[in-house]
Amino acid sequence: MPPNQRRRGRPPKSSGGDARQAIAEAAAAEFSERGYDAASMRGIARRAGVDPALIHHYFDSKAALFAEAVRLPVRPDRIVRRALDAPLDRLGDAIATTVLTAWEDPRVKPVGITLLKSAIGGSAAGGLVRQFLVRELGSQIAGRLAAEGVEATEADLRASLVLAQMAGALIVRHVVVLEPLASVPLDEVIARVGPALQGHIDGRGG
Repeated sequence: MPPNQRRRGRPPKSSGGDARQAIAEAAAAEFSERGYDAASMRGIARRAGVDPALIHHYFDSKAALFAEAVRLPVRPDRIVRRALDAPLDRLGDAIATTVLTAWEDPRVKPVGITLLKSAIGGSAAGGLVRQFLVRELGSQIAGRLAAEGVEATEADLRASLVLAQMAGALIVRHVVVLEPLASVPLDEVIARVGPALQGHIDGRGG
């Protein structure tokens, strides 16, 4: 490759920050107008006036771009992904441990509360957050179940029930701050929530 020729999708060194910011702003507008599911990397690239390959230079997935566009300091999809390597018969405990422990982090908790409040609201932003949570969290859990031989529709249902159970515990503990759950030690909450999640994962209820 000639020394003055850049690889496709790589910005000039002097313009990297500007290009990343332009992509993030275009993504925010695209997500707002089209929703998380319908927004595409190509549409965002057109709006930003850049090659689609440049987006992939900065962001490894649509979830990463969404996190940047709405200024999330943490990636909820990555938090859940860490739990999914656990054996299937311990997956409920792994999800409960990973998610509930993450919420004790002062960097995560305010963001999590904002996401949950948005998700249960009726605004356009709330719809966008719900799409993100279902697509990036629910689909990961459903995908793991499908890989274990669970039929796709059943896997989606079980994943939805896991999300519902987990969201309920987080809302009561951190958003509504309802006692006694709000003050129960973390280990005890995990010990109670984990088996309920496992029941949904196994298809036998909480």
